[in-house]
Amino acid sequence: MVEERVAVVTGAAHGIGRRTAEVLAAEGYLLAVIDREPVADFDGPASAGGVLASAGDVLASAGDVLASAGDVLAFAGDVSDESDVLRFVAEVEARYGRADVLVNNAGIASIAPAEETTAAQWRQVIDVNLTGPFLLCQAFGRRMLARGAGSIVNIASVAGLMGVADRVAYNASKHGLIGLTRTLAVEWGGRGVRVNAVCPGWVKTEMDDASQASGAYVDTDITEHVPMARFAQPDDIAKAVSFLADPAKSGFVNGAALSVDGGWAADGSWQSLRLASRARP
Repeated sequence: MVEERVAVVTGAAHGIGRRTAEVLAAEGYLLAVIDREPVADFDGPASAGGVLASAGDVLASAGDVLASAGDVLAFAGDVSDESDVLRFVAEVEARYGRADVLVNNAGIASIAPAEETTAAQWRQVIDVNLTGPFLLCQAFGRRMLARGAGSIVNIASVAGLMGVADRVAYNASKHGLIGLTRTLAVEWGGRGVRVNAVCPGWVKTEMDDASQASGAYVDTDITEHVPMARFAQPDDIAKAVSFLADPAKSGFVNGAALSVDGGWAADGSWQSLRLASRARP
């Protein structure tokens, strides 16, 4: 009998996290998901008690999308709060006894000039985007190391590979997350636990909607820069996560920062040259 695999996904209420959970479920993983927002069924009303109202509540759901995967543990909590993380890990251990994959997706944005970014804003972004993944990597990593197997995928960003103006805290958090990824890959790879990062470009999600609503940018600011001339979709990122999660497909990939950005980070062209190259027959 093939042992069931368990995947943990943070920030699973919306966007990349939600789609990643759906993709992993379709591949047969049992799921444990966490978000500060209520996490109910992925496709329909919750089957046991409705949505989660407070941190620490646990709900087994069975929505249409996830029903074929069997079991889902949904937990409302803050990944930057060590007590929430430890309770979540305990619930995962009690329910499944293991976690084969950890996807650190939960994150927040902050758009402001560096000189106007407050210490409180800085700390909030670093806490969620970097301290949270560290806490989860440490807690689940200890258990993976004890079993000698596991895959951790951290959702970083192209903003972790280069500077993007007016995002000092976000950029620093994502640079740090790539550094965390590489350090853990070095420490843990020889003990059976692979650690990699996915670096999305701009993705059409609720976070993008909020950023555009603030006036930070418009669609063409992105599509005119990306060589593939479009935003990413959550599915683009989820499939990259699926690849890195699966030892049968990526068993010798460790410490990588995989750009899934349509070529954004590769493009050193200036704007007129970039757009002219698209017009050639």
